[in-house]
Amino acid sequence: MKHLALAGALALATATSALAEGETHYLAIHVDQADAQVMNMALNNAQNVRSYYAEQGDEVVIEIVAYGPGMTMYVDGKSPVTDRIETMALESDDITFSACGNTLRNMEKKTGGEVALLSEARVVPSGVVRLMELQGEGYAYVRP
Repeated sequence: MKHLALAGALALATATSALAEGETHYLAIHVDQADAQVMNMALNNAQNVRSYYAEQGDEVVIEIVAYGPGMTMYVDGKSPVTDRIETMALESDDITFSACGNTLRNMEKKTGGEVALLSEARVVPSGVVRLMELQGEGYAYVRP
């Protein structure tokens, strides 16, 4: 009977360790400032987290959500981090760049016309609501 219990415990430990390998982690990064340093820090955070988990044999899903003044990050012709976003999008499909629809509408009202975003950015209805949804889904939250 002891051998059976030991075999069961060993099987459980092996299964648990196998499940721990190859985990998927989730990260939401919040950008709400029109500051190149903050934007670069957000992108650095994303790259560092992705590299760390890749070395562990894990996957990571990252979403960078910009709203308010931080939307400058995704505005074509105004973003100070266009090249980095383009490169990161080409390197991997595990990063999503989300732009706040509320902020975009307000920007378009102010300018009286369409505001072009980087092709890598996808519009979500509300940046704040998107961050709430991600946290509700278990994403870790970072605001650089």
